Amino acid sequence: DQTFDNLIATPDNFSKGEYDTCVFKNCEFGNFNLSGFEFVDCEFIGCNLTMANLAKTAFKTAKFKECKLLGVHFEVCNPFLLSLDFEGCMLNLSCFFKLNLKNSRFDHCSMQEVDFSDANLSGCSFDNSNLLNTTFVNTNLEKADFRLAENFHIDPEMNRVKKAKFSNSGLIGLLGKYDIVVKI
Repeated sequence: DQTFDNLIATPDNFSKGEYDTCVFKNCEFGNFNLSGFEFVDCEFIGCNLTMANLAKTAFKTAKFKECKLLGVHFEVCNPFLLSLDFEGCMLNLSCFFKLNLKNSRFDHCSMQEVDFSDANLSGCSFDNSNLLNTTFVNTNLEKADFRLAENFHIDPEMNRVKKAKFSNSGLIGLLGKYDIVVKI
């Protein structure tokens, strides 16, 4: 139940442990080793976690708002009770390989060249997010909402898309590999 404002994390001022119901505002975790840390019901606002080491890090209901998370390898996080929510974040070049992110929210995010291979994204929403060059291979996208997403390319033959939601303007993102013209 603590708020951390403008913290620049170093091994001397931020130690490994369990952080429960904490708020991190404008904190600097870029390139910091967060391996083995546990965050339960925590919120990160305006923080930089670019290239942070998340090996075995537990995020049990973590919310990220207006954060910079470039090149973050979430796939090495502790998968037990993993729950992530992103709003207005930069997630470019990050990786979610094989993660169960069911019902996660990616709202107003830049997600260029993100890897979602083999991930479970069922029920996820991607409202107003840029998915340019994002990888979806063998990904569960059932009931995911892409109606307001842009620049995605999803091969329905290589992913599970049953009951996923797409807008008319998003059809090219589903049919692009067939080199057909869709007039909207």
